[in-house]
Amino acid sequence: MNIKIDTEALFILHTLQSAGFEAYIVGGAVRDILLAVDDTAIQVTDYDFTTNAQPDQILALLPDSFYENAFGTVSITSEHIKEQIQGTFETSSPKNSATKHSDKLIDLQTASKIHESLQENLSEIPDINPDIAPSSSAIKDLYEITTFRSDGSYNNHRHPDTITWGKSLKEDLDRRDFTINALALSISKDFCSSVTTQDSLSPQTDVPQKEYTIIDEHQGITDLNSSLIRTVGNPHKRFTEDALRILRAIRFSVQLNMQIEDATYSAIVELASHLEHISWERIRDEFLKMLASSYPREAIEILDATGCLTYILPELLEGKGVQQGGHHTTDVWEHALAALASCPSPDPIVRLATLIHDIGKPATHKLIHGEPTFYNHEVIGSRMAKTIAYRFRLSKQETERLFILVRFHMFYYQPENSDASIRRFMRKVGLENIDDILDLREADRLGSGAKKTSWRLEEMKARMVEQLHQPFEIKDLAINGHDLMSELNLQPGPKLGVILQQLFEEVLENPELNTKEILLKKAQEI
Repeated sequence: MNIKIDTEALFILHTLQSAGFEAYIVGGAVRDILLAVDDTAIQVTDYDFTTNAQPDQILALLPDSFYENAFGTVSITSEHIKEQIQGTFETSSPKNSATKHSDKLIDLQTASKIHESLQENLSEIPDINPDIAPSSSAIKDLYEITTFRSDGSYNNHRHPDTITWGKSLKEDLDRRDFTINALALSISKDFCSSVTTQDSLSPQTDVPQKEYTIIDEHQGITDLNSSLIRTVGNPHKRFTEDALRILRAIRFSVQLNMQIEDATYSAIVELASHLEHISWERIRDEFLKMLASSYPREAIEILDATGCLTYILPELLEGKGVQQGGHHTTDVWEHALAALASCPSPDPIVRLATLIHDIGKPATHKLIHGEPTFYNHEVIGSRMAKTIAYRFRLSKQETERLFILVRFHMFYYQPENSDASIRRFMRKVGLENIDDILDLREADRLGSGAKKTSWRLEEMKARMVEQLHQPFEIKDLAINGHDLMSELNLQPGPKLGVILQQLFEEVLENPELNTKEILLKKAQEI
């Protein structure tokens, strides 16, 4: 069968081969290249290479590459590879389709995306072109080239104590984690040369079967065809060497829809406690990838069944057996899993918020007249969400998003709600989070056995659309501090902020007051 390879990757092979070195594409890239033959939705975005060239030799062959670790890995950006290829691909960054409208009170460019249920109505509002977030498809921007190596003993459950440059490809493949990642792809020197010296190059190249060879020392192809995750060699040894491989096995299982082989699974159960040796940054990366997969619920179930969840998200386990009342038909644990499975957003932070949106319920559980209640569970839960975010080393922005989504997921709407209350809700949640909290609400409803939406929710969405042009921040006022100083002869100082805040509160209630003339008059009265 023919396979597709990024032409930049062929150029790297060509450069190393022309200098007399062996060079192979290796690891997950080979796995995904083979899977993409039958599933065109799979994109290979992470090309890794292995070679018998040592780091200083690779650096000499690839200008602008860099070497900053002890593991024999040289990195180079896609941009620098492009610069080295004659007839560089003509690619341009997608232009931002959003246009800033200075005459509008709300700059929609500050909102990264608008929920699809709101987008449909945006066309009814003149001169609005929302800044829709770009596709979440990954873009390859870094290539890693590693010298053949064999690893010494592991004493910290993460990195080898010593590394020795290997003499053969087999040595390098023997040290890898799973059989489906212990594959190497060799492409003929003549083919790489003929492709990368053409005047005009395409981003991808079809490679005929006669021009490539798959090197499979550990029956990786068999396991790939059988949809099995199996370690290279003894699983106990592999996981003891590097405990992160425990999470990688589960992550690959849900990303690729594969089963974990029995001996490998048993070793995960036995060695789950070794996750205590892994940094939270590493755990976070693997966990969020699981949540972003097509089977996030199954990922949590496997983490639970293997004992790994105890070391990652123990708070979630407290929901087991905590029964709920009202429209809920399951305990808090089952509801969290069902909601996660129903979350329409692919964003792992939104999915994490969905998973833990009721995490405060066990702590607030009480029986009143025989009925379970969870008063203020969203308040307690939002505090717990921040603790979880700190543990996972989430960024400040991600932490704030997680807090907001959990804190305000219980929003309630009645037709008699005023326009001002709608604007206050939108301002409290933030325009940039409106689509996320609507996705969480949808998941919450579906996870409770209810319908996807309700007439109240749809009416609230429509009213939010109506309010999109209304002021949400002090900067949306028709006047600013400079106007106050020049028109009212005021001096710089805290008084300006107090006046603007009071004016904003009035405009939030009555948007028709937001004219320069009216606001200056009210400012004079203040």
